Amino acid sequence: MSSRIVLERSIKASPEQVWPYVSSPDRWLEWQGLEAQIDPSACGVYRVNIRGDGFACGEVVHAEPPSRISFTWGFDTPEHPIPVGATLVTIELIPDADGAATVLRLTQQNIPAMAGPVRQGWEHYLDRLVVVAEGGDPGADPTIAIR
Repeated sequence: MSSRIVLERSIKASPEQVWPYVSSPDRWLEWQGLEAQIDPSACGVYRVNIRGDGFACGEVVHAEPPSRISFTWGFDTPEHPIPVGATLVTIELIPDADGAATVLRLTQQNIPAMAGPVRQGWEHYLDRLVVVAEGGDPGADPTIAIR
């Protein structure tokens, strides 16, 4: 049995200001991970060493700047219950009426039941994304395995 999660965050910035944080490796690393390779074009690579103990990997399947990016997602470590490319992550950036704020909606599909706390991980990292996209510093990530 697989599951799906949908998470939303409100960000006090326009979609154009938020887009680099979900499409550029340097900006992505401000809120998640130690290493990143992200090519936000169709068939581009998505590869992020989130905590220092393996890479989340996949392929960009759709990119529509500055409103939507979708990529397959899983881990390159054989013992992880989500193999590379097994799930699909879609991040949508939806402007509010005046364009001054953005609703970020993350949807992840096909999550295996035994995959554990995927939702909690995204909750943690999306909170960090809000801080950096609004111009703040989220501080050191307490979940990093390697210091």
